[in-house]
Amino acid sequence: MAGVLLWVISPKENATALLSLIPRSGKQKRSRLCPGLKFSTGVSAISSAVANPARSSEEKVYEVVLKQAALVKEQRQKKALDLKRTAETDGMKNWDLLNEAYDRCGEVCAEYAKTFYLGTLLMTPERRRAVWAIYVWCRRTDELVDGPNASHITPRALDRWEKRLDDLFEGRPYDMFDAALSDTVSKYPVDTQPFKDMIEGMRLDLRKSRYKNFDELYLYCYYVAGTVGLMSVPVMGIAPESKASTESVYNAALALGIANQLTNILRDVGEDASRGRIYLPQDELARAGLSEDDIFHGQVTDKWRNFMKVQIKRVRMFFDEAEKGVAELNAASRWPVWASLLLYRQILDAIEENNYNNFTKRAYVGKAKKFASLPVAYGRALMGTSKLF
Repeated sequence: MAGVLLWVISPKENATALLSLIPRSGKQKRSRLCPGLKFSTGVSAISSAVANPARSSEEKVYEVVLKQAALVKEQRQKKALDLKRTAETDGMKNWDLLNEAYDRCGEVCAEYAKTFYLGTLLMTPERRRAVWAIYVWCRRTDELVDGPNASHITPRALDRWEKRLDDLFEGRPYDMFDAALSDTVSKYPVDTQPFKDMIEGMRLDLRKSRYKNFDELYLYCYYVAGTVGLMSVPVMGIAPESKASTESVYNAALALGIANQLTNILRDVGEDASRGRIYLPQDELARAGLSEDDIFHGQVTDKWRNFMKVQIKRVRMFFDEAEKGVAELNAASRWPVWASLLLYRQILDAIEENNYNNFTKRAYVGKAKKFASLPVAYGRALMGTSKLF
């Protein structure tokens, strides 16, 4: 279940002039890390791990977390990242086009994620441009299965999009927006796996409209939202004074993505049902005495309220986990993340205020509350790193 996004189109011919700015060697392949490490999230997913002793979704996702954390550790230890590096180029025209590509990404972010965009203005120019590039790629990817042309999207189209991603990481962008991201991944220790996993989430949306248990739902939420956190941490940066482990910061970023997507799911139950989709754990519905018919009929009963209370409680646990990691980010990167976290948490409050009627009433945060949240988020951003790790 993805949000409504804009399909952004830019002149493909401009990409050719940008190629000389993007390294063609791509990322070096690294060996897989040991999956046997235990979680440090403190968030216990209600999963089928006992019935399926092979590996739970959390364990599978944690392998990716460890890999991304290893990339950042390597960068921090070697101090090889030079955000002010210059590239050898014959003229200024190529740089002008690359700057234009980043500016276009910023325009998209400003129009469709206003609060987050304002927060990014506090980042260094290099970091905010990189975040804009990641944001636009995620929007474009999501739009493939949830936009006006979604009915025409096939698995083969997603395969082509993934091939385009591979080219992008190898320094062969197709258009201006690709060029901005290609430049970003050449500068920061960003791995291709979270991007590929997001595309896998789009594949799930094409073929799957039910989730047997939370283990399945967790994996879906990771694919479509948790991946964003893993993409963003290397760009936002971890505070030099942070004593937290790199893995714990990534875990918190993952938790924020999971929390945001679960919030979307609870907010959009009625909207999804109208499209024949139910993004709620089937086994938990059954234990609550609820059926698919109850969802499609949209009746707010005591059973439904009790079910929703359990779901909201779990989402808040993920938000609690996420808060730990926000405090460990680079100081200039904390405010937009805090703002996003606080605003999304209030959607859960709005569901409760609507008496758990998420069938016919849309839970949203009004402008007054949004504006009131910004100074609170800014204050928390100034508090510095935590001592929770």
